[in-house]
Amino acid sequence: MVGASGVHLHLEDGRQLIDGMSSWWAAIHGYNHPRLNAAAHTQLQTMAHVMFGGITHPAAVALGRLLVKMTPEGLDRIFLCDSGSVSVEVSLKMAIQYQHALGHTHKNQFLTFAKGYHGDTTGAMSVCDPVSGMHQLFAGFLPQHHFAEAPDLGYDRPLSEAAALALRQFFDQHAQTAAAFILEPIVQGAGGMRIYAPAYLKLVRQLCDEHGLLLIADEIATGFGRTGKLFAVEHAEIQPDILCVGKALSGGYLTLAATICTDAVAQTICQGEAGVLMHGPTFMGNPLACAIAAESLRLLEEEPWQERVLGIEATLKIALLPLLDHPRVQDVRILGAIGVIETTTSVKVAEAQAFLVAQGVWVRPFRNLLYIMPPYIMTKAELLQLCGALSAVLEQSDCFEV
Repeated sequence: MVGASGVHLHLEDGRQLIDGMSSWWAAIHGYNHPRLNAAAHTQLQTMAHVMFGGITHPAAVALGRLLVKMTPEGLDRIFLCDSGSVSVEVSLKMAIQYQHALGHTHKNQFLTFAKGYHGDTTGAMSVCDPVSGMHQLFAGFLPQHHFAEAPDLGYDRPLSEAAALALRQFFDQHAQTAAAFILEPIVQGAGGMRIYAPAYLKLVRQLCDEHGLLLIADEIATGFGRTGKLFAVEHAEIQPDILCVGKALSGGYLTLAATICTDAVAQTICQGEAGVLMHGPTFMGNPLACAIAAESLRLLEEEPWQERVLGIEATLKIALLPLLDHPRVQDVRILGAIGVIETTTSVKVAEAQAFLVAQGVWVRPFRNLLYIMPPYIMTKAELLQLCGALSAVLEQSDCFEV
């Protein structure tokens, strides 16, 4: 790649690829956006970075105000950090410090769903699915936590009495030593691109309240409109105690994340033994990243992001749902600007990518999943070309395991 603009990636040989991945789901406004470029240029003229310990600056203040305004009501305290994985690490530390400040020093574990994925740093790996989370190599090194059965697939699927009972029993068995329940709301991402019903979120929120646990919503992949709501927890009309955001936060320009919590969580932590949250990354609150992120959020506010995302959803349904009849397709899942084709056998990634590049698109399959998360600015024609390439690769037997 030697350049990028709009929804296209430019190859050194002159070809252009339609990007179906938004650079791992982050470049929601597309590439080389003039307003984000201008925000970066303006900030560079004054200050690229300054430590965030004992110092603040206008870019962080502006970003903080926008985040408080946009996130679900009650999430008023913001910790700016380096990346999505680090925001998860911070959320886990917040939960531990919160429980310890209340005198619950035995609450040092976490509850979560199987099939989840929360990042590649140590704490984040420990709450990823131990089988499908891609971190089996580190199993003997990681802290051990408790995994509830993964939610059933299907946004519109009712929560069965059996599933609800199993979740209640899971809390009864493990909540006593747990600080929080961490989950990816509505869409489990890299653990399998699994879409599930809002009823699960409502029940987990209820059970956390009953057992004195915090609820951590990892919206690194789903935040800022990807599912058709600004944040996926809005599908269930619940409020988490802690919210993790990253990826699209900076519009795909620079690594930046935030861990956002309620005033009650923040105040309790500050009344504990340490008196502060015990975390302090060197580049937290980086002015350059904050300035770009603030402009990215303004773009979301000013542009019809929801109309665009729901338009993408409608086109994905037209283009991909008919593939359910294909013998190589096991399932098709669509929500907002997320389209997933689950195949009956594993994809040969190198072969499939070579074929897709020849079709003029960039998609990165994994395991038995062909999926796309396009930039919100993608036109219907571009999206149909992207979907057409996915349909075409299904006909290539050498792109799949036997």
